[in-house]
Amino acid sequence: MIVVKDLVRRYGTHTAVDRLSFTAQPGEIVGLLGPNGAGKTTTMRILTGFLPPTAGSVQVGGFDVQTDSLEVRRRVGYLPERVPVYPDMTVRGYVLFWARLRGVPRPAAAVEAVLKRFDLLDRQHKLVRSLSKGLRQRLGLAQALVHNPPVVILDEPTIGIDPGQVIEVREVVKSLRQEHTVLFSSHILSEVEQVCDRVVILHRGRMVAAGTPEVLGRQMKPGTHLYVALGGKAPAEIKKLLQKLDGVHTVREQGAGFVISSHGERDQRAAVTALSARHGLPLLELRPIELSLEDIFLTLLEKG
Repeated sequence: MIVVKDLVRRYGTHTAVDRLSFTAQPGEIVGLLGPNGAGKTTTMRILTGFLPPTAGSVQVGGFDVQTDSLEVRRRVGYLPERVPVYPDMTVRGYVLFWARLRGVPRPAAAVEAVLKRFDLLDRQHKLVRSLSKGLRQRLGLAQALVHNPPVVILDEPTIGIDPGQVIEVREVVKSLRQEHTVLFSSHILSEVEQVCDRVVILHRGRMVAAGTPEVLGRQMKPGTHLYVALGGKAPAEIKKLLQKLDGVHTVREQGAGFVISSHGERDQRAAVTALSARHGLPLLELRPIELSLEDIFLTLLEKG
């Protein structure tokens, strides 16, 4: 349903998206995960036809975003990070406006159904300006889905709303799986883990990993990660010593110690114990760990 191949987007000398490739199949929720500035929003704007790519190709439902932009837009529902609302419209008038703009047959019935779906019927005659941020987010979802698009693109849909509303939005997103392909961006790790079937991790415009959280965990080989806490020196000095261990590729601070990640199946426990004795550093804690999605994400960013 979505095919992105070698996508590049530059702003002057800055490369926001760098040779990005991924796919999303019908009925799948794919998460774009990355820190601010990773290229998530730029990628979504290209997918929705708001921005042209500098190079590469993007297809949505078999249509190219450059040569068949209108056909792509007909097949996409888009909720940007900042919901585009008209404050002096009523809730119903706003969604009806989008339905007519998209050529929805029987627009009044479509608006009625989508307002009911997002629990907005009792507010349909209120002005948009009177809605809370959470309700505006629901209204944004309503406009994105009023034409029942096969592809739904959601850019940080839970940002700035309260915890109860976050749960509601997550449940809505999960329910879309039955009828839509969903591309869902976030920098919140637990959110992606709860909602998405697959994750594409971006860093500085490049894809650094992709797969289910379980597959990513296996790829990172959980048995080769240790939590180490040493005393006797400043954390920065300890980190440098750990980085010099043969086979270690990343050392990341966590709590009072460090997570060290090694190539292959190498067990660093003996090497850490020897380092502790050699430098007279008290060994406070040493244990193997399994990586959570957050650990995987941070480790990949360290490598990237």
